Amino acid sequence: MPARRRTDPAAGRAAVGAWLRGEAARAETTTAVRFTLEELADVAPGNTVEVRVPPAGAVQAVQGPRHTRGTPPNVVETDVGTWLGLATGRVQWADAVADGRVRASGERSDLSALLPLQAARER
Repeated sequence: MPARRRTDPAAGRAAVGAWLRGEAARAETTTAVRFTLEELADVAPGNTVEVRVPPAGAVQAVQGPRHTRGTPPNVVETDVGTWLGLATGRVQWADAVADGRVRASGERSDLSALLPLQAARER
């Protein structure tokens, strides 16, 4: 079952565009993060990996064993700017992990095959 969208796709793409141009206000940046997290959950539905981008949002994605209690075994956490950079293709997964901008734990936490997201890719 695909993730339920809460962000209007047109508004999400507009927010991502504003972020790419360096014109996004805080609310637009939050919308861009939430839109891209929802897009990730749509592209890779599941409950195996929890992707956290505090304070803007979090989502569970990637098929595999479902997590229900406590700390998830597969967690990806990063800041807003790094997440949007990954989602749009401005930042490479390996670089962000290597320099500590992404903290990824668990055997299924490598999102490199899913990023950048088609709907957010810089054109």
